[in-house]
Amino acid sequence: MSEPNANAIPSTRAANRSRTHKLTISAMLSGVAFLLMFIEFPIPALIPSFVKLDVSDLPELLAAFSLGPVYGIVVTFLKNLLFSVLHGTSSAYVGELFNFVMGALFVGVAGLIYKRNKTRKGAIVGALLGALVMAVVSVPYNYFIVYPAYVVMYHLPLDAIIGMYQAINPNVNGLLNCLLVFNLPFTFFKGMLDAVICFAIYKPLSPILHGRNSGGKSVTA
Repeated sequence: MSEPNANAIPSTRAANRSRTHKLTISAMLSGVAFLLMFIEFPIPALIPSFVKLDVSDLPELLAAFSLGPVYGIVVTFLKNLLFSVLHGTSSAYVGELFNFVMGALFVGVAGLIYKRNKTRKGAIVGALLGALVMAVVSVPYNYFIVYPAYVVMYHLPLDAIIGMYQAINPNVNGLLNCLLVFNLPFTFFKGMLDAVICFAIYKPLSPILHGRNSGGKSVTA
């Protein structure tokens, strides 16, 4: 019978501590993201007031950069699950599903690029591409799923929705044009705003996110 590997025991304990830390941070960030969903405001001069700005993707981006893209997506899912369960839905979960898909694309792309190139440049490129993918995908998702669903659920004529966009810019014509002119750049801006705040607070939060002990070493891989 072979002797137990003494080195395997500390390694297993370290792996368990790392896993526990990641789960704890993910749960904490999910709670913060859930609360940030209630802090939203319209920008009526730039986009119709039913489209609101919030930074609830910020904790997801922190998770993606510090723990990995999978954890960023998990935080996105838990945020929307908490919102659906504790707050309820007024959109038959269409809005919550849209929020999850967009957030998962954003932090998934950003986190994956940063994981392959863990430099400041990698983080910036990841955030840029993540925001761009989110913005581009939001157009067909809104066009084919979200807005048609809202027309049915809220009994709001599509012409009335387009009219809200035309009140800001009379030159837009048709839903697709409205989404390209307004929603696409707005969604990209929203992602970049999350990224800018993330870069500003990441370093001060790094000891908590990475679980650094008093000796300055990181618990996580």
